[in-house]
Amino acid sequence: MADLATRKLPLAGRHGGSSTVRLTPAAPASRISLRASADSVHGLSQALGLQLPTRPKTSTSGNGRHVLWLGPDEWLVIDENGAELVGVAASSGVLHSATDVSHRNTAVIISGPGAEATLAAGCPQDVSLSAFPIGACSRTLLGKAEVVILRLDEETFRVEVWRSFSDYAFGLLAEGAEDAGL
Repeated sequence: MADLATRKLPLAGRHGGSSTVRLTPAAPASRISLRASADSVHGLSQALGLQLPTRPKTSTSGNGRHVLWLGPDEWLVIDENGAELVGVAASSGVLHSATDVSHRNTAVIISGPGAEATLAAGCPQDVSLSAFPIGACSRTLLGKAEVVILRLDEETFRVEVWRSFSDYAFGLLAEGAEDAGL
């Protein structure tokens, strides 16, 4: 796993927003890309302490850990406490593939009443509360960058983005936030 305590954060010192929305670089977290068959879901859920969601656009969260459904056999697991997730998944004793992607991703937290409008400025996904309720997640585009969006509450989203696209994504979100504040 990447050393999250000493690794330079790609969005360190960045801030943005407007009168209706705030953009904040997320704190370091550990992440794995998890692939497994339906036969392994129960064992992995036990090991991770959260039920792996099996329906599109759903997630489960608890104690700083999020499991996001990305496909029929694919999940993104995020641990805000920096747990060594590959080892946790290995303790399940079931067949799976877990790849540490902590070094690849970073995240931006979008919060406030203008959060939906901020995302809508660069994302084709309908993120209105009725179409994208609390706990919904999706792999989609933000401008030209692939992102994974997780709705944390009515006015807060977590946008996971590859480090190499983080400046671009943050800049696009900052422009969207300015427009949302008008």
